Amino acid sequence: LVLWMSQEFRFARIGEAYCSGSSLMPQKMNPDLAELVRAKAGRVVGAWVTLVTVVKGLPLAYNKDLQEPQEPLYDAVETLAACLEVARGMIATTTFDVARMRAAIDDGHLLATELADYLVTRGIAFREAHDVAGHLVRVASARGVELGALSLDELRAGHPAFDADVAEWLDPARAVDRRDVVGGPARPRVLAELARLSAELGG
Repeated sequence: LVLWMSQEFRFARIGEAYCSGSSLMPQKMNPDLAELVRAKAGRVVGAWVTLVTVVKGLPLAYNKDLQEPQEPLYDAVETLAACLEVARGMIATTTFDVARMRAAIDDGHLLATELADYLVTRGIAFREAHDVAGHLVRVASARGVELGALSLDELRAGHPAFDADVAEWLDPARAVDRRDVVGGPARPRVLAELARLSAELGG
């Protein structure tokens, strides 16, 4: 969120209640609480390191060493609870510029790997397909366009295995949905994981 709030990205906007203004620049909104939650991760990880360091060499049963991790353990629990409370409100007030995010997908030849994968489905070894995709990226960059703007003839100049259906492989939504594996970004997988987590959290 901190990155997405930046002027360079402008993908997201956190509610003003979770931001502060700049002491110098009146137009600037600082995502203070997002930055603080990010920093608190270091504190919690530090508590974990303390705990595992204390217990790593202990024999069975209780040892007085276990008094030492009490303070960082409880501090970590309290810190995490506070961060979750802040994050819940922060996320609830965050809005996303979907149009800007969608436009960013078309910048930087993000779907170059799709061209390589397409060739693999046509029986081309990935090493060769990778080289072809890299060549086409250079062609598109030299023209100042994205891969999707290359004609079928230009693609075939890179490799004759390209056919008209390659256009489907340069569609971002379809590219994501092709990653339909456990833990993958395909929409059905994401929705299933959200449902699982919601049920696990009792919500």
